[in-house]
Amino acid sequence: MKDNWNTRTKLVHAGSRRSQYNEVSEAIFLTQGFVYDSAEAAEARFLEAGPDEFIYARYGNPTIKMFEDRIAALEGAEDAFATASGMAAVSGALMSMLRAGDHVVSAQALFGSCLYVLEEVLTRFGVEVTFVDGTDVEAWRAAVRDNTKLVFFETMANPTLEVVDVAAVAEIAHAKGAKVVADNVFATPVFSKALELGADVVVYSATKHIDGQGRTLGGVILGTTEYIRKTVEPYMKHTGGSMSPFTAWVMLKGMETMDLRVRAQAGTALALAEELQGHGKLDRVIYPGHASHPQHALVKRDMGAGGTVISLDIKGGQAAAFRFLNALDIVLISNNLGDAKSIATHPATTTHQRLSDEQKDLLGITPGLVRLSVGIEDTGDLIADVMQALEAV
Repeated sequence: MKDNWNTRTKLVHAGSRRSQYNEVSEAIFLTQGFVYDSAEAAEARFLEAGPDEFIYARYGNPTIKMFEDRIAALEGAEDAFATASGMAAVSGALMSMLRAGDHVVSAQALFGSCLYVLEEVLTRFGVEVTFVDGTDVEAWRAAVRDNTKLVFFETMANPTLEVVDVAAVAEIAHAKGAKVVADNVFATPVFSKALELGADVVVYSATKHIDGQGRTLGGVILGTTEYIRKTVEPYMKHTGGSMSPFTAWVMLKGMETMDLRVRAQAGTALALAEELQGHGKLDRVIYPGHASHPQHALVKRDMGAGGTVISLDIKGGQAAAFRFLNALDIVLISNNLGDAKSIATHPATTTHQRLSDEQKDLLGITPGLVRLSVGIEDTGDLIADVMQALEAV
């Protein structure tokens, strides 16, 4: 890879490996194991595999390695480990670093499954977790202690789209020797600068914008080579959360068009947010790329764009939100995001259903809140669809 390649070129060519046939499209190596020339060669590889040597698909594979190298090149990371899902990436990044007695500080606004890992799984094994308002820098400063092992946050929270000041939190964490783990899904790999801003580890659900077409589950953990190969890889290869070669190939194909898709989606999301400002059926329009967002200046500084998701707080609570959802024509009701198809979700009854009413109130997940992941459909068509659905409220 050339050091001066720009994003779209990296997304098409970075990390490519060609077989003796010199294929244009990346090859899928659907094999679980690899043959050695001799017993001595097998012994040597198990002691230390070279950069183009593989042992077992759970440890690595040529197709998977292409995906890891490509996403690492895009993110500006030294290395990456591909996982079976986004939650395998989150849990793997955290569990591989933590042990009983460690302390974690986390933003309180998180995806429901992330909350489960922090509240239920980590605490069950003796890890202490403190939750803070992710947007409050002083709250982070007060919570981080001498024994804090790491801090964790979504750079842009799901589904209320609060934005964390990565650089400020990283400075606080690093002063105490803690690592910074950032879930960067809503920021997207296209707009991300989390590592540059001070994060030590970045995780993605590749199911979202990286695939971006609703086909496969996947995730990825990015960081230094030492962290990925000495901490993450041993944990993941022994617990089995690695990505399949076919999934890696799908992700490689998704990455070729990711920049084009994500920029188009973000443009439509902004146009929709502008159109909906002051609408009589809405209590709030939440879009980080719009000037009305509380952290808009931070978003422009750190990302340059507001991402692909907009949240609408519909007057009338759950009943009104359901009428809106059921009236949509183009936008689908589902629970994914970052897809080429526009998707609407009611977080209070789906992705964050298990939270208590008190937790939902604390996080701003109201009965009327709808999360809208903007796709690549025509902007005018999407605006018209949302507007007609609001008329049904």
